[in-house]
Amino acid sequence: MQSSTSPQRMRNFTIVIIAIALVLALVLGIRAQNFTDSLETQATQATPIDLALSNGKPTLMEFYANWCTSCQAMAPDLAAVKSTFSDRVNFSMLNVDNTKWLPEVTKYRVDGIPHFVFFDSTGNVLAQAIGEQPQQVLESKLAALIAGTTLSDTAATGEVSKFTPKVVPQNDDPRAHGA
Repeated sequence: MQSSTSPQRMRNFTIVIIAIALVLALVLGIRAQNFTDSLETQATQATPIDLALSNGKPTLMEFYANWCTSCQAMAPDLAAVKSTFSDRVNFSMLNVDNTKWLPEVTKYRVDGIPHFVFFDSTGNVLAQAIGEQPQQVLESKLAALIAGTTLSDTAATGEVSKFTPKVVPQNDDPRAHGA
């Protein structure tokens, strides 16, 4: 009988050791994760939009969503940019899933996220950009914003298609159907 319980004890002991190792790995992994990079943390640390547009500093407003993979992917880069520029630029974050921000979503024509709006120190919109922005691009745009110089063409005009239709409608009435 003693010989049959010995393999069972050994198996149980092995399971306990593996469980302890997994718990330790999980705890150390969570501890190593940088929580300052998360969207939620950045949003709670962001400057409220009313204050940002009235305190005399340029502002970068980001429209985001927690489920947005591009927003999540940019979070570490944005955290780095914020740590570099936070003394000279306001950073505001508006979650598009919060209906509180619907007037702003409509006003700035947010139809894709992340959506960035660049404001000068008086609260005037200078440029907008949609989609993932590399850290270096954001840094150069913020440096230009601080210096009061023109932001890059992409930010100033937005990214638009170079498409030109081959056929131009002759009749302005949309109900004419080409007649």
